[in-house]
Amino acid sequence: MMRAFIFDMDGTLADSMPFHEQAWNALMPELGVKVDRDEFFRWSAGLTNREIFPRLLGRALADDELQTLSGRKEALYRQLYTPHCAPLRGAVDFLRATERAGILRAVGTAAPPENVTLVLDGRDLRRYFQAVVGGADIRHGKPDPEVFLIAADRLRVRPADCVVFEDAPAGVEAARRAGMQCVVVTTTLTAEKARRLPATEHVRHIVADFTDPALDGLLV
Repeated sequence: MMRAFIFDMDGTLADSMPFHEQAWNALMPELGVKVDRDEFFRWSAGLTNREIFPRLLGRALADDELQTLSGRKEALYRQLYTPHCAPLRGAVDFLRATERAGILRAVGTAAPPENVTLVLDGRDLRRYFQAVVGGADIRHGKPDPEVFLIAADRLRVRPADCVVFEDAPAGVEAARRAGMQCVVVTTTLTAEKARRLPATEHVRHIVADFTDPALDGLLV
C-alpha cells in the first residue's frame, strides 16, 4: 500500500479549469495576443504564471509587470469561479476514507496562494492535508517534478511511496519524473486521450471523479 497521496488542485480536487480558461480568454484580447486555444491550454497547464507570461508574450517581463499581469488574470479567475467553487464529486468522502486508512495527504499545485486559499479554505478542505505546496513554493512548474518531490519531502515519505492524482498531461508526466504512481482524473482529458498519453506505465487508474470504486483498492 502507498503511504501518501499527493493531489493536484485545479481540475483534480476542484473542477476549476474551465474558469481559468474563461479568465485567459478575457485577458488575451487586452494583451493583444492571439493563440491556438487548445495548444495554449495544453502547454500552459501546470506551469506557474512566472513561466506562462514570458512564453505567451514572447519576451522577458520585469517583476512589476509580471505581478500586475498575473494579479489581473488570477483576479478574473477568482471572480468567475467563486460562485461555483466546490470540491470534485466524491473528493471529501475519499479524503475522509484516506484519513481512516492512515494515508498521508498533500496538495501539489502551481496555483498562487490566493487561489489555494479559495479552494482549500473556502470549502474547508485544508484540514485534510498534512502539507500544501503551491506556486509560491516552487521555481519550476509541471512537468518538472519539483512540486511533487517537495510534497513528498514535507510528508517525510519516499517518492516511490506516493500516488499522485492529476488531470493534466504535464502533471501526469511530472508524477512519472518524480518516480511516483498516478491516478488520472478526466476533468481535462477524456479517458481515451489519457490512455494515449506517452509513458503511462506509472498510471494506476483513469477515473471520472472520486466516486469510482477502482480507487477503493488504493486504500487497503
